[in-house]
Parts: sequence; C-alpha cells; structure tokens
Amino acid sequence: MSHVVCLGLATQDTIFVVSSHPEPDGRAVAGELVVAGGGPAATAAVALARLGVPVFIVGSVGDDEVGSVIRAGLERDGVDVSELAVVPGARSPQSSILVGAASASRAIVHYPGTLPPLAPSKRALELMRDADWVHVDHLGYRSAPSGVRLSIDGGNPIRGLDLAGVALYSPTETALERDFGSAEAALAAGAELVVVTRGEQGCRAYTTTEVIEAAASPMPDPISTLGAGDVFHGALLAALVRGSELAETLAFANECAAQSCRALDGRSGIPTLEEVRG
Repeated sequence: MSHVVCLGLATQDTIFVVSSHPEPDGRAVAGELVVAGGGPAATAAVALARLGVPVFIVGSVGDDEVGSVIRAGLERDGVDVSELAVVPGARSPQSSILVGAASASRAIVHYPGTLPPLAPSKRALELMRDADWVHVDHLGYRSAPSGVRLSIDGGNPIRGLDLAGVALYSPTETALERDFGSAEAALAAGAELVVVTRGEQGCRAYTTTEVIEAAASPMPDPISTLGAGDVFHGALLAALVRGSELAETLAFANECAAQSCRALDGRSGIPTLEEVRG
C-alpha cells in the first residue's frame, strides 16, 4: 500500500446542540458544547487513517492556538501533518455549528481565517505525484498538480471546476444538479467515476458502462450527521486503495459514514477497520 494525500481545509469546529434552530433575532440555549477538528479534506484524512491507510494532509493553519489544536488533533488521529504548514501571523479557520437535537441536522457559520492561498511545497507536490490518490476539497482543488489520480469532493462550490481527467468526482445530489445537471453530464465532462451521495437514500455510482446504487446503512439513533460526507469520501478511497469492487466499495463507505453519526462531532465517531468489519 502506498499513500493518499488529502489537500485542502483543516478547521476547528465549535458545536452547539440546540433543541431547535433559532429564528432571526432569536436566541437558543445550547444543551451541549463540543470543540473538535473539522474541514472536508482533513476529516477525510482522519477517516483514511482510522481505516489503516497511510495519509498526508497538505494545507495550512495559522500560528495561533487554534492552529496548534488543529494540527495536534490530526496528528493524534494518525494523519501525517508534516506538510500542514504553519503560517506566521495568520488566523486559523474556524466554524460554529448548530446541531438540532431532534433532527440531527446542522447549520454552519464558517470563518476562513486569514491564511494566504494554498501553496504546496516541493515535497508536498512530490508526495501527491507518488500517491495512490489525491483527494481535494473546494479549498485544495486549484493547488493539485496535473497528472495525479484525482478525487474531488464536490459538495461545496468550486469555481471553474474542470472534470477532464478526474478519476473520481463525488458531489451531493444538490451539488451535482447545481454544477452539471446530471451524472451523465459530469461523465461527459471527463470524470471517470461519479459517486453521488444521497443522504438517507445512500449513494449511486456512475461510469460510462454501469450505474450501481447502494442503500444507506442503518443509523440507529444518530446524534449528528456532521462530517458524514467527508467520512464517506475517505472510506470510499480506503476501499479503492485496497482494490475492492465498486459495489463493495459503496457499501463500505455507506457503513463508515453511518457509524460516524454516532458522535456529535465529525471525527470521534469515525470507525476503525475492525469496527466496520465487525
């Protein structure tokens, strides 16, 4: 097994559990508060590490206390942070998240920090060129080198998104409709594999020759869906790295995403390989 590189956003999430989301000019009292790591690329990296795949995070944080916590959390979870740059004088990204206790739905307010545009080092570029996969989110997309096996998290808008030569494109249903209209259009634009996440309906994979649908795994008493899509992407790549067939890969990723919903934050509920295999 070689390695995977996740390129993009690493944040700190402050999560408030509320009985219901407040109306404009309203007020809600949180019944619980959790501070944890977040960010699409970073959470996918943690999922890969938990599932036994060597993984690097390429990105940046500020030299503030938040940045130190972000970096330490990723390292503790087994992600190689040697290419997570610390930018002097910059403020790190943070998100405040309201989670509805009854529905497990969430609302997110994101502060991007004061980091400069991502500029991977020479070593980071070499790591990406040698990787089995390079997984990018909306922040990392423009910093990925050409000629790599690219996986794109298409959940957030990416200006000028070009799917030519992209090995894996994985949007939500809403994002797919927004950006391309259909999976067939995304394939025609150049993606080799399109995997659409569909929430409680599971996921659907499209290639030029087949369509495979996988039902969602059961989620008994979910606490929060925060980060579940990011976990899905990490698990998808973990299965592909191991050479799993596509149907098996989809089922595996669905199960990992479902298990991640047992925790309030997007990280602590991510399962290990042993937990998924049962």
